[in-house]
Amino acid sequence: MDIRLIALDLDGTLLDSEKRLSPGNLAALTDCIRQGIQVVPATGRPAAGIPGFIREIPGIRYGILTNGARVEDLEKQTVISEQLIDWKLACEILQLLSGYPVAYDPYIGGRGKMEARFRNHLECYGLLPVMQKLVLSTRDEVEDELDYVKAKKTGVEKINVFTANPRLRMELWDKLKQYKELVVTSSLEYNLEINSASATKGGGLEKLAKYLGMDLSQTMAFGDGSNDLSMVKAAGIGIAMANAMEVLKKEANYITRSNDQDGVAAAIRHFLKLGN
Repeated sequence: MDIRLIALDLDGTLLDSEKRLSPGNLAALTDCIRQGIQVVPATGRPAAGIPGFIREIPGIRYGILTNGARVEDLEKQTVISEQLIDWKLACEILQLLSGYPVAYDPYIGGRGKMEARFRNHLECYGLLPVMQKLVLSTRDEVEDELDYVKAKKTGVEKINVFTANPRLRMELWDKLKQYKELVVTSSLEYNLEINSASATKGGGLEKLAKYLGMDLSQTMAFGDGSNDLSMVKAAGIGIAMANAMEVLKKEANYITRSNDQDGVAAAIRHFLKLGN
């Protein structure tokens, strides 16, 4: 099997429930890299949100970031592809969100921008302590998000929304779907992720494969959320975790173990026969 690139969602996929990389998964990734396979984080996070213990694995060079809004050469810190929400549309969405009891933050320049009223009360929006720590480490505090975007007048990579109310989450999802210039996905049971309609992980995978001179049939992709769906469908082999959303499992070529059971390593060993 001629797999030359493996794209990996992080949260709920490569990382366990405590946001750790297991020894088993690390060994499988290392074996892939030794065989000349590109191992690529494909995440809703920006580059700054990729944990150091992943970025420091020798051989990991590229990233599909903020759900495909950016594809980067992490080593050279250069952008290969960028698909942004127009800043005026982003302002319109932020204005809409301000009318709901939710937390939200736009991403500009690879960092989230979040007001203190959200940063200081993340637990009120359904975020567990491990996610609160991640959010605080990847967001810059701004006085007013809307004013910040207006002042910058630059494209927005993604807008995150957090709410502990599942009914409100679905209400917002339905409302945001009316914007044909946008795509709305989710990676957690308490979030929504808003991107440009041209920004998907599947699109990012396609652009990176083309950049590296590969065919999509030579790629493998792992995921667990609806923001992984385009990538799992686009890849030569699309793999859903046992803990994945049902919509993803229905489209995957294969369902592996959960993220707490070294599911990534299990599927790599199954398909690529790189050892035990």
